[in-house]
Amino acid sequence: FPIDITFKSTNPFGWPQIVLSVYGPDFFGHDVVRGYGAVHVPFVPGRHKRTIAMFVPDSTSRLQQLTSWFTGRRPEFTDPRVVAQGEGREVTKVRSQGFVTVSFNIM
Repeated sequence: FPIDITFKSTNPFGWPQIVLSVYGPDFFGHDVVRGYGAVHVPFVPGRHKRTIAMFVPDSTSRLQQLTSWFTGRRPEFTDPRVVAQGEGREVTKVRSQGFVTVSFNIM
């Protein structure tokens, strides 16, 4: 989708980023998270292509996996900034969920 953005920040470290949250229906028709990913936006003018590795939070036990499958409530992040920051993610169990390719046209 075309996006027109103006950036402003007091702390330029690790900035700017685009955070993706991809949702889709499961077997029962529930809208569940299919993946999260983040990528830094290029600063240099021109056309840039980035491939984002997507991941999804995973339940820590078999009982939680079974319960979430039946109820349609899969694990997901309540704050999407967790994906961009990386702080505290070392204790989060995730699994790989494919890739998304993003094309930037920077002026």
